[in-house]
Amino acid sequence: MSMKKLGFGLMRLPLTDPEVASSIDLPRSAEMVDAFLEKGYTYFDTAYGYCDGASERAAKEILVKRHPRDSYLLATKLNSCYVKCLEDRDRVFNDQLDKTGAGYFDYYLLHSIYTANYPDYERFDCFNWLLEKKRQGLVKHIGFSFHDKAELLDRILTEH
Repeated sequence: MSMKKLGFGLMRLPLTDPEVASSIDLPRSAEMVDAFLEKGYTYFDTAYGYCDGASERAAKEILVKRHPRDSYLLATKLNSCYVKCLEDRDRVFNDQLDKTGAGYFDYYLLHSIYTANYPDYERFDCFNWLLEKKRQGLVKHIGFSFHDKAELLDRILTEH
């Protein structure tokens, strides 16, 4: 599937209560997803903590349950703040698979790498863990999002 240059972020969806980040307006969000797909766009981006943890569940309701799996690309992410031990990587990943109902992820990113959290991604061997998820067919494409200086980016690219 080819990907157009515009993606649909599931981080700030319409809410039924503006004071509650998890109160996603599912009917309105579904309309937005449908319009996006009708225009030929296919890439949807979510993460474990988006919408106070409700974004991935919303993706299941407004995208996964309503559209053929081969008609869109779904990306999600692992943030180091949710990983305190090796087992947390799989706990979060399996929860994401369950919450989205997607069966696999087209894109899976280590989220928001910067100087302060890079040692956590290293300590918990997240780069190799993610390669294993790809080998298992649970992730098609792997990557990371980055929020720091060029020197750290060069280090990450050299080491991985």
